[in-house]
Amino acid sequence: MLLLASFTLIATLVLTNRSPLRRLDLAITTQLHGYALDHPGWVRAVSFWTDAFAPMPLRAAALFLVIWLARDGARRLAVWVGTTMVLGGLLGPLLKLLVGRPRPDLPDPVAQAPGLAFPSGHALNAMLAAGVLLVVFLPRTRTRSAARAVLWLGALSIALVTGFSRVALGVHWSSDVLAGWLLGAAVVVATATAFAVWPSRDVPQARSH
Repeated sequence: MLLLASFTLIATLVLTNRSPLRRLDLAITTQLHGYALDHPGWVRAVSFWTDAFAPMPLRAAALFLVIWLARDGARRLAVWVGTTMVLGGLLGPLLKLLVGRPRPDLPDPVAQAPGLAFPSGHALNAMLAAGVLLVVFLPRTRTRSAARAVLWLGALSIALVTGFSRVALGVHWSSDVLAGWLLGAAVVVATATAFAVWPSRDVPQARSH
């Protein structure tokens, strides 16, 4: 509920075009755009990351994960992964249409992206993927602290760096990305609760029927 309330607040501020949020978005985007114009190598690196962790590659990876889980006997977990990615993937475009926020219109842009801005589809799907990684693999690493640390680092990097890359390239406002993160986290929490797939501290959930 807290995640959804925070998302709703940001969406309301965007829809009503509130000055504080608009000024903050513009200030962040202007600062990052100026840096990008002066550092083409930075733009190439950020572009590579944003393409590698775009929604379609993440969905393809999720499909392979669903197949692997199903073959491993964890059918409920497999259905949860598919449901989470599909539900989040449908909510993003629907909300873009409802809000209708345009993307930043910058002079001398370093990147282009089609469609509307709010919420960021990259940030939303990256958060979904991060949540899936944690729910599926944390139980499998519960006795290996180093592996758990790597898993947390990987999941957070996918979510945070992917979202940041959209603002750094000037194709999203910072509030678009924050909203995508919040919505993605809300979907993961809601579906994991509905499917009862939260990892247990005591019993591994490697094979969930």
